[in-house]
Amino acid sequence: MSATRRITYREAVREALREALLRDPRVFLMGEDVGRYGGAYACSSGLLAEFGEERIRDTPLSESAFVGAGIGAAIGGMRPIVEVMTINFSLLALDQIVNNAATLRHMSGGQIAVPVVIRMATGAGRQLAAQHSHSLECWYAHVPGIRAVAPATIADARGMLWTALQEPNPVVIFEHATLYSDEGEVPAGGEFAVDIDRAAIRRAGADLSLITYGGSLKKALAAAETLAGERIDCEVIDLRTLRPLDEETLLASVRRTHRALIVDEGWRSGSLAGEIAARIAEQAFFDLDAPVRRVCSAEVPIPYPRHLEEAATPQVDTIVAAARGLMRR
Repeated sequence: MSATRRITYREAVREALREALLRDPRVFLMGEDVGRYGGAYACSSGLLAEFGEERIRDTPLSESAFVGAGIGAAIGGMRPIVEVMTINFSLLALDQIVNNAATLRHMSGGQIAVPVVIRMATGAGRQLAAQHSHSLECWYAHVPGIRAVAPATIADARGMLWTALQEPNPVVIFEHATLYSDEGEVPAGGEFAVDIDRAAIRRAGADLSLITYGGSLKKALAAAETLAGERIDCEVIDLRTLRPLDEETLLASVRRTHRALIVDEGWRSGSLAGEIAARIAEQAFFDLDAPVRRVCSAEVPIPYPRHLEEAATPQVDTIVAAARGLMRR
């Protein structure tokens, strides 16, 4: 059995950043407070002292400017990692991401690559109210020309970045902000690179496919443990990559279990869960023993009070209740 060590999600991200900076001189990190402050979530703490201001660049509070600069640097041959503090701030850079980064390779007939990685914190669960609790991953997963990934485990947070930096197209990495203090195991040494083409089966099961990503994975796994005590055997699928979706793994799971429950912190209307449900209905309808069900956030701005925030977003008990309902069908 190979040796492992225990680190936090935050430490995994920091290690991944440091590894990329050491391995490739074209890599640099830019964003608000990434240098002297060490990052809004302390993911770049210590990197400025080690690599200097040329490679750890604090930027003005202008997402459109520094995301655009990162795209330009990528076109020019660099490998920028652009940190956007939270996903709601990325809306100020949608023109740069959607109208430029995602389209230039296509519009240039393949002559222009845009190998930029854009990292951003996402999700609710920290009592930051309606301004800083968005889960807008599906917006980016909607856009051709972008690869959207969501590391849900410490190992994926450690390994996805280097893989993303090898992509010729822009990659958006969504780090759920409730995960930064979580702890988990990674290999003690060696290669950390993660396959970002395939979903991962985090728990095998025979009765129900629980499909999720990002910060909802640990809730889905906890729900599966509860349901196991009731003799409901859940298979838990971690999407990992939201665009392009790994349909093969999803459909194979549904064809084994004949039931599908999708957990998505995004709002129900226009959600990624809705897209996944549609694909299952289109390609595995006759394998289903019950309609596909979704557990999503309530159709409201995320409230500030803890009890209302929890009521508005997917929780272990709501996942368990939905699964029980499916098994009764």
